Amino acid sequence: MSLETIPPGFEPHFRKSPFTDPWEPLYANKTEKAVIIGLRLATPHTNARGLIHGGLIAALADNAMGYSCAQALGWEVSLVTINLSVDYVGNAKIGQWLAVESDVIKTGSTICFAQSLIKADDAVIARANGTFRVVPKQQ
Repeated sequence: MSLETIPPGFEPHFRKSPFTDPWEPLYANKTEKAVIIGLRLATPHTNARGLIHGGLIAALADNAMGYSCAQALGWEVSLVTINLSVDYVGNAKIGQWLAVESDVIKTGSTICFAQSLIKADDAVIARANGTFRVVPKQQ
């Protein structure tokens, strides 16, 4: 897969953030059950050893799980992270396609639970769990 190849179903990410701007271009794939976030790994995503930085994995997992919960709740609420845990089980290098694939475990009127697998070229490199507080959107 070439560096420019983006897997089918992915489009430029629909939500920009000052925090994630340095990592652009980011991509998203909205499925029926989740929002998958993806990107082609490049130098700004790495640590001093040239491997993907764990902070990038955590931040993107937090985003993907939060967006997936928002989608499950009809995009009618905002979500704030209560808890995020990440287990790192592998690594990734520049040029690989990173995808954060989430599942919403349970939604409620005040809490949403989600989990995700973070994959580099389809190999699992991390897993994450998130708990989110459901809050009304500010008008």
